[in-house]
Amino acid sequence: MASDDIVVSLPPDPDNVVEIWTDGGCKPNPGPGGWSAILTFRNVVKELSGAEAETTNNRMELTAAAEALESLKRPCHVVVHTDSQYLKNGITRWSTGWVRKNWRNAAGDPVANIDLWKRILAAAAIHRVDWKWVRGHDGNDMNERADRLATEARRAAFGADK
Repeated sequence: MASDDIVVSLPPDPDNVVEIWTDGGCKPNPGPGGWSAILTFRNVVKELSGAEAETTNNRMELTAAAEALESLKRPCHVVVHTDSQYLKNGITRWSTGWVRKNWRNAAGDPVANIDLWKRILAAAAIHRVDWKWVRGHDGNDMNERADRLATEARRAAFGADK
C-alpha cells in the first residue's frame, strides 16, 4: 500500500453481530449457583444455562461468558452484555496485567477464578468481542431474561427454596 492510500475502516455490520446477554448468581453467596447466556444472531435466539452446587456469584458470571463464547461455531463479531463489573473490568482492564505478571494480581497474590478467566480469554481470542456493561435489575428485557434463566437453572438443580 502506498503511503498516500486512504484506508477506510467500516463500522461492523449490525446484521452480522452475535449479541450475548449473560448473568449468574448464587443464593446464598457462596452456595448453589446458576448461570445463563442468551445468544442472538439475526432472528435466531439460543439460550444456555446451568448450575453448580458450591460456587460464587462471580464464578457464575464468568461461567456464563465462557460457555457463551465457547458455544460459537466460527469466528465472528460478538457483543457481550453483562451486569457484572467484575467480568467487564476483569476482561477489559485487569487481564492484560494478570497475564503479564504470570496470573498474579496487584498485591502479588494468585488471581481468583484463574481457570474461568483463562477459558474466557481463550474463547474470545478468535472473535472480535466488545464488552458492554448494563445495569442489572433495571428493566432491560434481555438482562432480566438472563437473570430469570440463571435463577431457574439454580432452582431446577437444587430446589425452589434456593
